[in-house]
Amino acid sequence: MSHKKCFSWKYYFTLSVILLLAVGWGAPSALAQNRDSGQAETPTIEEKTTDMQKIDGFFPLYWDEKAGTLWMEIARFDTEVLNLGGLAAGLGSNDIGLDRGQGGGSRIVTFERVGPKILMVQPNYRYRAISDNPDEVRAVTDAFARSTHWGFKVAAETDGRVLVDMTDYLIRDTHRVIPRLRPGTYRLDKSRSAVYMPMTMGFPKNTELEVSLT
Repeated sequence: MSHKKCFSWKYYFTLSVILLLAVGWGAPSALAQNRDSGQAETPTIEEKTTDMQKIDGFFPLYWDEKAGTLWMEIARFDTEVLNLGGLAAGLGSNDIGLDRGQGGGSRIVTFERVGPKILMVQPNYRYRAISDNPDEVRAVTDAFARSTHWGFKVAAETDGRVLVDMTDYLIRDTHRVIPRLRPGTYRLDKSRSAVYMPMTMGFPKNTELEVSLT
Protein backbone atom coordinates (compact mmCIF):
# COMPACT_ATOMS: atom_id res chain seq x y z
CA MET A 1 0.00 0.00 0.00
CA SER A 2 1.29 3.45 -0.87
CA HIS A 3 1.09 6.08 1.88
CA LYS A 4 1.31 9.81 1.14
CA LYS A 5 1.34 12.75 3.53
CA CYS A 6 1.92 16.35 2.49
CA PHE A 7 3.05 19.20 4.70
CA SER A 8 4.60 22.65 4.27
CA TRP A 9 7.75 23.88 5.99
CA LYS A 10 8.81 27.51 6.29
CA TYR A 11 12.32 28.91 6.79
CA TYR A 12 13.23 32.43 7.90
CA PHE A 13 16.48 34.36 7.77
CA THR A 14 16.38 37.63 9.68
CA LEU A 15 18.59 40.09 11.52
CA SER A 16 19.73 38.79 14.89
CA VAL A 17 18.94 41.10 17.80
CA ILE A 18 21.18 38.87 19.93
CA LEU A 19 24.10 40.15 17.90
CA LEU A 20 24.22 43.17 20.22
CA LEU A 21 24.81 40.88 23.20
CA ALA A 22 27.46 38.86 21.42
CA VAL A 23 29.71 41.71 20.32
CA GLY A 24 33.11 41.46 21.96
CA TRP A 25 32.83 37.86 23.13
CA GLY A 26 34.94 36.48 20.34
CA ALA A 27 36.83 37.67 17.32
CA PRO A 28 35.01 37.07 14.01
CA SER A 29 36.43 34.22 12.00
CA ALA A 30 38.60 35.24 9.08
CA LEU A 31 37.59 34.53 5.52
CA ALA A 32 39.69 31.70 4.15
CA GLN A 33 39.91 31.92 0.41
CA ASN A 34 41.92 29.59 -1.75
CA ARG A 35 40.95 29.98 -5.38
CA ASP A 36 42.39 27.70 -8.00
CA SER A 37 43.36 29.78 -11.02
CA GLY A 38 43.07 26.68 -13.18
CA GLN A 39 39.32 26.38 -12.64
CA ALA A 40 36.75 27.65 -15.10
CA GLU A 41 35.86 31.30 -14.62
CA THR A 42 32.92 31.82 -12.28
CA PRO A 43 30.06 33.69 -13.99
CA THR A 44 28.66 36.91 -12.57
CA ILE A 45 25.36 36.86 -10.70
CA GLU A 46 23.80 38.88 -13.50
CA GLU A 47 24.89 36.31 -16.09
CA LYS A 48 23.77 33.33 -14.00
CA THR A 49 20.34 34.75 -13.17
CA THR A 50 19.35 35.87 -16.65
CA ASP A 51 15.67 34.97 -17.20
CA MET A 52 15.19 34.14 -13.49
CA GLN A 53 12.56 35.80 -11.29
CA LYS A 54 14.23 38.02 -8.68
CA ILE A 55 12.78 38.57 -5.20
CA ASP A 56 14.51 41.46 -3.42
CA GLY A 57 14.94 41.34 0.33
CA PHE A 58 17.31 40.80 3.25
CA PHE A 59 18.83 37.95 1.24
CA PRO A 60 17.83 38.42 -2.44
CA LEU A 61 16.32 35.31 -4.05
CA TYR A 62 16.23 34.10 -7.66
CA TRP A 63 13.69 31.56 -8.91
CA ASP A 64 14.58 29.38 -11.90
CA GLU A 65 11.19 28.29 -13.20
CA LYS A 66 12.59 25.88 -15.80
CA ALA A 67 14.83 23.98 -13.39
CA GLY A 68 12.61 24.36 -10.31
CA THR A 69 15.53 25.66 -8.24
CA LEU A 70 15.75 28.56 -5.80
CA TRP A 71 18.97 30.56 -5.54
CA MET A 72 20.01 32.98 -2.81
CA GLU A 73 22.46 35.87 -2.98
CA ILE A 74 24.75 36.22 0.04
CA ALA A 75 26.69 39.39 0.76
CA ARG A 76 26.55 39.29 4.58
CA PHE A 77 29.55 37.20 5.61
CA ASP A 78 30.55 36.67 9.25
CA THR A 79 27.37 38.49 10.29
CA GLU A 80 25.06 36.79 12.76
CA VAL A 81 21.48 36.25 11.60
CA LEU A 82 18.55 34.33 13.04
CA ASN A 83 17.52 31.14 11.25
CA LEU A 84 14.02 29.95 12.19
CA GLY A 85 11.76 27.22 10.87
CA GLY A 86 8.23 25.99 11.39
CA LEU A 87 5.26 24.16 9.91
CA ALA A 88 3.33 26.45 7.59
CA ALA A 89 0.43 23.99 7.32
CA GLY A 90 -0.87 21.26 9.62
CA LEU A 91 -1.30 17.57 8.84
CA GLY A 92 -4.92 17.38 9.99
CA SER A 93 -4.38 14.78 12.72
CA ASN A 94 -4.58 15.62 16.43
CA ASP A 95 -3.02 12.27 17.37
CA ILE A 96 0.17 12.94 15.42
CA GLY A 97 0.36 16.52 16.68
CA LEU A 98 1.77 18.31 13.63
CA ASP A 99 -0.13 21.59 13.74
CA ARG A 100 -0.01 24.69 11.58
CA GLY A 101 2.39 27.28 12.95
CA GLN A 102 4.33 24.77 15.05
CA GLY A 103 7.85 26.05 15.58
CA GLY A 104 10.89 24.03 14.64
CA GLY A 105 13.45 25.88 16.70
CA SER A 106 15.69 28.86 16.07
CA ARG A 107 19.42 29.34 15.91
CA ILE A 108 22.03 32.01 15.31
CA VAL A 109 24.08 31.32 12.18
CA THR A 110 26.73 33.01 10.10
CA PHE A 111 27.77 32.48 6.49
CA GLU A 112 31.51 31.94 6.09
CA ARG A 113 33.42 31.65 2.83
CA VAL A 114 36.12 29.01 2.44
CA GLY A 115 37.42 28.99 -1.13
CA PRO A 116 34.58 27.88 -3.44
CA LYS A 117 32.32 26.94 -0.50
CA ILE A 118 29.95 28.90 1.71
CA LEU A 119 29.44 27.32 5.13
CA MET A 120 26.41 27.97 7.32
CA VAL A 121 27.87 27.85 10.84
CA GLN A 122 26.18 28.00 14.24
CA PRO A 123 28.42 29.34 17.04
CA ASN A 124 28.24 27.59 20.40
CA TYR A 125 26.75 30.13 22.80
CA ARG A 126 25.94 27.55 25.46
CA TYR A 127 29.55 27.91 26.56
CA ARG A 128 31.31 31.24 26.20
CA ALA A 129 33.81 33.40 28.03
CA ILE A 130 32.75 36.94 28.95
CA SER A 131 36.22 38.29 29.48
CA ASP A 132 38.65 40.95 28.31
CA ASN A 133 41.36 38.29 28.26
CA PRO A 134 41.68 37.00 24.66
CA ASP A 135 43.38 33.81 25.88
CA GLU A 136 40.35 32.93 28.03
CA VAL A 137 37.98 33.62 25.15
CA ARG A 138 40.08 31.49 22.80
CA ALA A 139 40.35 28.64 25.34
CA VAL A 140 36.57 28.37 25.71
CA THR A 141 35.98 28.74 21.96
CA ASP A 142 38.43 25.92 21.20
CA ALA A 143 37.05 23.66 23.95
CA PHE A 144 33.43 23.58 22.74
CA ALA A 145 32.71 22.82 19.11
CA ARG A 146 30.46 24.88 16.88
CA SER A 147 28.09 23.32 14.32
CA THR A 148 28.29 23.52 10.53
CA HIS A 149 24.72 23.05 9.29
CA TRP A 150 25.27 23.16 5.53
CA GLY A 151 27.84 23.75 2.82
CA PHE A 152 26.95 25.56 -0.41
CA LYS A 153 28.94 25.82 -3.64
CA VAL A 154 29.54 29.27 -5.11
CA ALA A 155 27.77 29.23 -8.49
CA ALA A 156 28.24 32.92 -9.39
CA GLU A 157 29.92 35.99 -7.95
CA THR A 158 29.80 39.76 -8.38
CA ASP A 159 31.85 42.24 -6.31
CA GLY A 160 32.08 39.94 -3.29
CA ARG A 161 28.43 38.88 -3.45
CA VAL A 162 27.88 35.18 -4.17
CA LEU A 163 25.01 33.06 -5.46
CA VAL A 164 24.20 29.62 -3.99
CA ASP A 165 21.57 26.98 -4.74
CA MET A 166 19.22 26.64 -1.75
CA THR A 167 17.02 23.85 -3.14
CA ASP A 168 18.64 20.81 -1.49
CA TYR A 169 18.94 22.67 1.82
CA LEU A 170 15.22 23.47 1.77
CA ILE A 171 13.76 20.16 0.57
CA ARG A 172 14.49 17.91 3.54
CA ASP A 173 12.78 16.79 6.74
CA THR A 174 14.33 19.22 9.22
CA HIS A 175 11.29 19.00 11.53
CA ARG A 176 11.65 15.19 11.78
CA VAL A 177 8.08 14.66 10.63
CA ILE A 178 8.68 11.22 9.07
CA PRO A 179 9.38 9.32 12.34
CA ARG A 180 6.09 10.63 13.76
CA LEU A 181 3.86 9.46 10.89
CA ARG A 182 1.78 6.33 11.44
CA PRO A 183 0.62 3.78 10.54
CA GLY A 184 2.93 2.64 7.75
CA THR A 185 6.44 3.47 6.59
CA TYR A 186 7.24 6.84 5.07
CA ARG A 187 10.10 8.60 3.32
CA LEU A 188 10.58 12.02 1.73
CA ASP A 189 9.86 11.93 -2.00
CA LYS A 190 11.78 14.76 -3.68
CA SER A 191 9.99 14.12 -6.97
CA ARG A 192 6.75 15.26 -5.28
CA SER A 193 8.29 18.06 -3.20
CA ALA A 194 9.02 21.61 -4.36
CA VAL A 195 9.62 25.21 -3.36
CA TYR A 196 6.27 26.89 -2.62
CA MET A 197 6.70 30.19 -4.42
CA PRO A 198 3.43 31.93 -3.36
CA MET A 199 4.78 32.15 0.21
CA THR A 200 8.48 32.63 -0.60
CA MET A 201 9.04 36.33 0.01
CA GLY A 202 11.67 38.97 0.69
CA PHE A 203 11.55 41.95 3.05
CA PRO A 204 14.14 44.57 4.10
CA LYS A 205 14.89 42.82 7.41
CA ASN A 206 14.03 39.19 6.71
CA THR A 207 13.69 36.59 3.96
CA GLU A 208 11.05 33.84 4.07
CA LEU A 209 11.27 30.57 2.14
CA GLU A 210 8.58 27.89 2.04
CA VAL A 211 8.53 24.37 0.63
CA SER A 212 5.83 21.76 0.10
CA LEU A 213 7.11 18.33 1.15
CA THR A 214 5.64 14.91 0.37
